[in-house]
Amino acid sequence: MVPDTDRRRFLKTLGAVAGSAALGMSKTGCATSPPAGTTDRPSHLVRFGHTDLWVSRLCQGTAFRSHLSRRGDSKEAHDFLRHCIDVGINFFDTAEAYGSGESEIALGHGIAGRRHEVVISTKANPRVDGERIAVTEPILRSRVEGSLKRLGTDYIDLYFLHAADRKTPSFHAEEPGRDAPTRAHMEEIAAAMTALVESGKIRYWGVSNHLPRQVEELLESGNQPGTAPLAGLQDYFTIVAGDRRSLMVDGLFPLIRRGNLGLMAFSPLGGGNLVPGREVPEGSALMDVVTVLDEVAGELGVTRPQVCVAWVAAHSEVASVLSGAEKPEHVEENLKGTQLTLPAPAMDKLNAAAEGYAVRMIQEQAAFHRFGERSGRPARA
Repeated sequence: MVPDTDRRRFLKTLGAVAGSAALGMSKTGCATSPPAGTTDRPSHLVRFGHTDLWVSRLCQGTAFRSHLSRRGDSKEAHDFLRHCIDVGINFFDTAEAYGSGESEIALGHGIAGRRHEVVISTKANPRVDGERIAVTEPILRSRVEGSLKRLGTDYIDLYFLHAADRKTPSFHAEEPGRDAPTRAHMEEIAAAMTALVESGKIRYWGVSNHLPRQVEELLESGNQPGTAPLAGLQDYFTIVAGDRRSLMVDGLFPLIRRGNLGLMAFSPLGGGNLVPGREVPEGSALMDVVTVLDEVAGELGVTRPQVCVAWVAAHSEVASVLSGAEKPEHVEENLKGTQLTLPAPAMDKLNAAAEGYAVRMIQEQAAFHRFGERSGRPARA
């Protein structure tokens, strides 16, 4: 283990040779065999894509909204994060957008003295005052410096662009259009991230909430000499992914396999909609899924959240399930979910429920748009 005081120098040396060959990448964008010695890790850790990062199957998020304060000086949050480490989680996610950087401060305090035990992921916000901006190298450099200061560390393991910027089409945004040319801008982003890798400030980089076409362009950028290749994605994937299910399964999963990318799949409980005790409208698409989840949970003698987490983790494309639990008992419950193997009949039931939910939500959305057109009302607020 390289001491923290020497880490920046060590990483900068690695960054100087951060091109495809240095990271064991072939010209097709796929990782070659792992370097010798990387298999000697605790059995509960998995390799994050083609990187040399070994992470727990459960990643703990810090977008605290309910039971824990986002304030950086929250002792309760610090104790909670240390508990996560104690029960076997070594992977933590945060973002400068969470609490205006306060969540990064809280994470920094929570892992103080234990930085060498954990893998940190944080994200650059492509917005200013709520408006999307065009991301540039100076902007990313400034953002990463701010994150480093708040986290109290001199390197970040995984650095993501939190969402599509002003030059990049996004899932719901109308501008720019999905067919807008983005290759040149994707190359600019790859170059900016490469500069951060070479500086030793970040080890690897990725993007979150981007469309498959942009991810493919970023993969291709990684084939250029001297460019640090895309390492991973952070995206919404859950049994109630709805109209994003096809985008993930048909669009991003093939690219994840091709580029040997790590995927952090967030919101396994559907943004809280699948939490036991939440009111679910009778006859709704959500109720159909909840019924199947509870049926499977009863058959296996486990809980609904464990089934939700296990279903996400069962997809080989998912390296780590990113959960937003805010109580120790919920963390431990989710952790058990990553250790649960779902039998084939259970997976068949759950897959059918996920597909049925997606189909029904797409139909309801289409009906909503048709109603908006007939009434003259805007189809989307």
